[in-house]
Amino acid sequence: MSFYQVNPHQTEKLYNLGVMGADLSKDDVVFDLYCGIGTIGIFASKHVKKVYGIEIVEQAIENAKENSRINNIENIEFMVGDVAKTFDKLSKVKPDVIFVDPPRKGLDDITINNLLRLSPKKIVYISCNPASLVRDLKKLEEDYEMRKITPVDLFPYTSHVECVTILKRK
Repeated sequence: MSFYQVNPHQTEKLYNLGVMGADLSKDDVVFDLYCGIGTIGIFASKHVKKVYGIEIVEQAIENAKENSRINNIENIEFMVGDVAKTFDKLSKVKPDVIFVDPPRKGLDDITINNLLRLSPKKIVYISCNPASLVRDLKKLEEDYEMRKITPVDLFPYTSHVECVTILKRK
């Protein structure tokens, strides 16, 4: 039931672009939304103070916890829940950077409003659907400046492309 990118070589490039683009520091608190089996959060964890991952698929969170245990990652916490509804569990946490890697449909309005309310310094938006990415960026553009967008071809010889977008609060 867990989602994982099928091209590990390009996935590493994808995550490197996101983590390096976020310009993380050891004092940063990071949210990893739609975290799946925790790969982005685990990848970022060595650069930050704390990571919180949220994913609706319970089996994926079990995998994420196991992945963090296997990799001796202690500064990460995973929780099961709908991203739009689980922000309340983190109401006392102020993220510096939020990674979002939503399904093809993109972000819902509740999640976008939560992003705007939390107002992190940076948002790293990883998208497998350029159309929903553009739609969501329009909703964020008043408060966030798009610094960089980089396509990554995870599926050679197909029309599908992943995009890593770095947004910085204005």
